[in-house]
Amino acid sequence: MMLQSLFSPQSRPRVPPPSEFAPVSSPIRVCHLGKYYSPAHGGIERTVRSLAHAQARIGCSVRVICMDHERGRATRVEQDGPVEVVRLRRAASFCKIDHCPDLLRVLRDSEADLLHLHTPNPSMILGLMFSGDRRPLVVSHHSDVIKQRLRHLLFGPFERACCDRARLVLAMSPPYVAGSALLRRCTDRVAVLPIGLELAPFLDPSPEVVAHRDLLRRTYPGPLWFFCGRLVYYKGLETALHALRSVPGTLLIAGDGPARTHLEHFAARLDLKDRVRLLGKIPRDEDLAAYYLAAHAFWFPSNARSEAYGLVQVEAMASGCPVINAAIPHSGVPWVSRHEETGLTVPVDDPAAFAAAARRLLEEPGLRDRLAAGARARAIAEFQCEAMGRRSLALYSATLAAVAARRDSGHGGQSAILEGPES
Repeated sequence: MMLQSLFSPQSRPRVPPPSEFAPVSSPIRVCHLGKYYSPAHGGIERTVRSLAHAQARIGCSVRVICMDHERGRATRVEQDGPVEVVRLRRAASFCKIDHCPDLLRVLRDSEADLLHLHTPNPSMILGLMFSGDRRPLVVSHHSDVIKQRLRHLLFGPFERACCDRARLVLAMSPPYVAGSALLRRCTDRVAVLPIGLELAPFLDPSPEVVAHRDLLRRTYPGPLWFFCGRLVYYKGLETALHALRSVPGTLLIAGDGPARTHLEHFAARLDLKDRVRLLGKIPRDEDLAAYYLAAHAFWFPSNARSEAYGLVQVEAMASGCPVINAAIPHSGVPWVSRHEETGLTVPVDDPAAFAAAARRLLEEPGLRDRLAAGARARAIAEFQCEAMGRRSLALYSATLAAVAARRDSGHGGQSAILEGPES
């Protein structure tokens, strides 16, 4: 049985290769419950879109229900290619929880074989629980709430109740499971579904992107180092700036966020103002690809489990840009880009080690080329959205089959739907 093989104690939480999964025999109707959706920016938003499109291409009927990222607009239905998107009007907000009056109606009217909820997502969790909907529920747990302790204390019971209700709980990487109290609570129902992306812009850059790469190399003194992400506390960019004092070249920082002003002042205090460029947001993948191609390495010094995965690492790897990251305990970051395979991993918050890794890439013959080739190979094998789509549908099929088998045998309830050898 597929569920038994995936979730038995001997194999948990293995990541099944895409080749293990045959195409689904009949179309599955899936309804994703997200927070926002493209063009809203964010890791979860991007993941939901990639997953929805990958599933639709395989033959699923896919709908996404989300809150509208812009206020003041009525609930409406849009078409994003093969994916139907329902954007809910936000009538009010309290403690970052949105009230969407149309949620229960839209949820009730959605024809779906299963619901796929993406968390953390307090608004959708509350709406789902109040709806009383009993369709099979799959939860993708993208990250724990790390810093917002009050929010975690108040909302934790609802999140735990939601996971208890779920038939299947998905983590993004194996290391994250051991560090998450929520995932450890339901290990008998946890599987790993690595995030995949549309990698074409990075694997096969256009002539315009290559020309942009060449312009970047002419514009900034090399070697070039690149970072991309939201400028927040856990990105560890102070470590990167300290490391830059011991490494030649220019650090290009793409992104925006509340830490931007602090980073500007910090770079000035370290006398790095002429060697650091804060570029702001770079919205298009095609534009980002030029920076990965131009860089000698991608710097990713994030230092806390708030960084659960590091999706930008996949973009860098697909571009053939080695990654320097940090060994965050129980985070997927060093699992996505592996030490000495796709990049170099150093201790958390260690500028000297970070600088030493960068110098290795400059000085050790053949090292950068070997890591660049390994990065592209791992991105292609594990992190394309098609692999994520095939894996997800196999997990859905197994979950629905287990639910049907228990119903046919007269067993109700949640317990033991994923029966392993020791259940």
